[in-house]
Amino acid sequence: FKGGDTCEYLLSSGRFLGEKVWQPHSCMMHKYKNSEAKNCLIDKHVVFIGDSRIRQLFYSFIKLINPQVKEEGIKHGNIPFEDKSASIKVDFLWYPEVNGSMRQRIKSWAEGSVAKPHIIVVGAATWSIKIHNGSNEALAQYKINITSIAPLLEKLAISSDVYWVLQDPVYEDMLSESRKMITNEKIDAYNEAAVRILNSSSRNSKAKVKVFSVSKLIAQETIMKSADGLHLPESSRDTNAMILMNVYCNKIMKPIDGSCCQPQPPLTLIQKIAFCFFTLSIFGYLIISLIHRNNYRKNKSCTDLESGEEKKPAISTPNVSTLEMLLHCFCKLGLIMTYFYLCDRANLFMKENKFYTHSSFFIPIVYILVLGVFYTENTKETKVLNREQTDEWKGWMQLVILIYHISGASTFLPVYMHIRVLVAAYLFQTGYGHFSYFWIKGDFGVYRVCQVLFRLNFLVVVLCIVMDRPYQFYYFVPLVTVWFMIIYATLAVWPQIVQKKANGSCLWHFGLLLKLICLLTCIYFLSYSQGTFEKIFSFWPLSKCFELNGNVYEWWFRWKLDRYVVFHGMLFAFIYLALQKHQMISEGKGDPLFSNRVSNVLLFISIVSFLTYSIWASSCKNKTECNELHPSVSVVQILAFILIRNIPGYVRSVYSSFFAWFGKISLELFICQYHIWLAADTKGILVLIPGYPMFNVLVSTFIFVCVAHEISQITNDLAQIVVPKDNSTLLKRLLCIAGFFSGLHFFSAMQDQSRH
Repeated sequence: FKGGDTCEYLLSSGRFLGEKVWQPHSCMMHKYKNSEAKNCLIDKHVVFIGDSRIRQLFYSFIKLINPQVKEEGIKHGNIPFEDKSASIKVDFLWYPEVNGSMRQRIKSWAEGSVAKPHIIVVGAATWSIKIHNGSNEALAQYKINITSIAPLLEKLAISSDVYWVLQDPVYEDMLSESRKMITNEKIDAYNEAAVRILNSSSRNSKAKVKVFSVSKLIAQETIMKSADGLHLPESSRDTNAMILMNVYCNKIMKPIDGSCCQPQPPLTLIQKIAFCFFTLSIFGYLIISLIHRNNYRKNKSCTDLESGEEKKPAISTPNVSTLEMLLHCFCKLGLIMTYFYLCDRANLFMKENKFYTHSSFFIPIVYILVLGVFYTENTKETKVLNREQTDEWKGWMQLVILIYHISGASTFLPVYMHIRVLVAAYLFQTGYGHFSYFWIKGDFGVYRVCQVLFRLNFLVVVLCIVMDRPYQFYYFVPLVTVWFMIIYATLAVWPQIVQKKANGSCLWHFGLLLKLICLLTCIYFLSYSQGTFEKIFSFWPLSKCFELNGNVYEWWFRWKLDRYVVFHGMLFAFIYLALQKHQMISEGKGDPLFSNRVSNVLLFISIVSFLTYSIWASSCKNKTECNELHPSVSVVQILAFILIRNIPGYVRSVYSSFFAWFGKISLELFICQYHIWLAADTKGILVLIPGYPMFNVLVSTFIFVCVAHEISQITNDLAQIVVPKDNSTLLKRLLCIAGFFSGLHFFSAMQDQSRH
């Protein structure tokens, strides 16, 4: 709303989320690790000048570089620190008062031949108040001294980063007798003098001393926890040190979740080409629409003046050509992609860090479950995992995953483990659905494959171009795509075994089971052979698709995490269809799936299994160990849910149309959330309306869902045009698509070369 520099906001404003998490106004703060801090400050010299409060900040800062540092330096003296591995020097210089000594030191850097520090952090006032018993003469002298120092600091600010730390408030009730003269009223007077004098003579924006005033806001909330009423508690000074690190390092390291102080990334060559393409599509669509509208008006029915009868022309409705439909889709897509770019690449809208509380996750979950139950309708068919039921399943799972992401619930391990089951369940449906289709239909044609691949990948390919992100960044789509191709390859290779063929002889069923065993063996081998897996996906052109940050480890991790669940989905489909074929299950409306006795036993086992898994997931202590067990045990809760949902006939006969509606656009919802609901590539939250969190979520959610629905419609329309049923036309389109990706690769290579 206000515009301005996010660095300025980071240094001057913000609020606490909970007790310890600081949220700067309008931007996100990155939590720097030791290795990142070292990489940023390599060959740098940092100087802290001031009193004991600045010394506290100095120690918190160097602990970001080396956490093993102990606060053992001389209290009223200089303290050096050096990290030889990264050639980092950080010095604390004891100058508790703004006086001639401090001026002389600063002058030696500003006007002398001494090497200038890269970062200078200065601040002092409480000693002046204490020594002179809070007299007005001391304040007047402080103003004179800071006036003499200000031009030197501004001169240093041309080539170095200079920060003046305003004085934090004190907790007057806890101050010792020797410090009682240090009052908040006096501190405010000293701060006001510093702010008024600093930068008053500077006209050059580059020669400005940055005023570090955010520490005051942090202290106001936490000074009550101070040990002596003067010095900040450790958590608060650590926050100040992290803010300093963000101010200096974000523009160098460019962390995804550190939007403060980061300039807007320049447009890449591919983004510029995409912008031109969408602009031409918009103008092209407008021109064709105007031409068609004019033609339609000319052919519009007119009244015969003599007879008074209405004459109907041959053409009564405007004829929508394939070209017009294509341009219409690209026109809408161009406008939507502009919104994507403005939300998550331009510095137009605010972004904030996530903060998890149990209420922020569980209250929305209860709310959507109540809504889902309210919209209960009868299903058209009562088969196990019928279309309405699978859409409903995808829908509620996707809504839960969205709430999980926006609430930052990944920090709470029991919730994380249950969400992992939901992701696995989506992949289970991939195995179940595609196996069922190929087994029943026996359709292994190119048209079917191209349709599925187009619908899965269209949005992600567009986002890779517009948002300048690698394909593997949207990890779920590559995962589903690869598993679809594995299912296709397993069933399509010789001998092709489908239901029609298997009905003639039971041996074909054993042949299919043999294929599934071979698939399981390959999965098992690759899961315990990381080197082989990485070699396969490191070959060009696969490496272009599956590399992230220069390697395929992320892809290996994502694939391994749910490696068996697609196989489980295929096996379940095979067993279910075999039972259905031999009429061993009852799928009539209101009928239990098996006999009453068997149904009750299976239902009891399913409920116990479901709860047992939940208890195990809730007792998880270590994410790594639980992730190791997850691929083998996630199927327990998935199968338990399927049986609970389908064994009772009355439960199988109804579904939630609310959840099913979201299920039809679940893939678009999952991908779109990266940039227009969340922010900074899912690391933060998009803020369209600052200051009103609930209203902001309502507005951004409404836009997000509408956009996802619209993209689903665009994808379906384009799939009919780009992937026609006619084989010869389809071959031509595939050649065009191959040409498109060749051009994309060429421009990508040019782009990488220019970056290097």
